[in-house]
Amino acid sequence: MKSTKYGADKNILIAPELAHTVGCIVGNTGVEANSEGRKIVKAGTPVGGTVDVLIERQTVLTTCNTAENGANAQGLLLHDVDVTEGNANATLIVAGVVDTAKLDVTIVDAAKNALTKIILQKGENK
Repeated sequence: MKSTKYGADKNILIAPELAHTVGCIVGNTGVEANSEGRKIVKAGTPVGGTVDVLIERQTVLTTCNTAENGANAQGLLLHDVDVTEGNANATLIVAGVVDTAKLDVTIVDAAKNALTKIILQKGENK
C-alpha cells in the first residue's frame, strides 16, 4: 500500500515571485536510504548533470553536492523528492533567492560557483 502525505511543504525561497523554476526528473543514483528505508533528496540539494535540462527536458538529474560533481549543478530542488522507487518528478530552481537558514543540506562551494543565477542568502529560520 502506498501512502501520500498532503500539506504545505517548507518554502526555501525568500522571494517566490522572483524565482524561475522548471519541472525536472531526479534519479536515485547515489542517494542513501534513511532510517525508514526511503531515499529522500532534500529541498535545496543541488542537482544536475552533463546534459543541460533546459535544452533536453527528459534529462535525469543526479545530486551534485560533492567537490567532484558540484560543477555540474544546474539548480536546487524546491521541495523534498522521494526517489525510493526510482526516478521522480521534481521542481528545479534555476534562478532566484534561496534562504540557506531553511535548508537541511550544506551546499558545497563547487555547486555554489555553478549556480550563478541563484542567490544564497541567510534569512530567518521560521
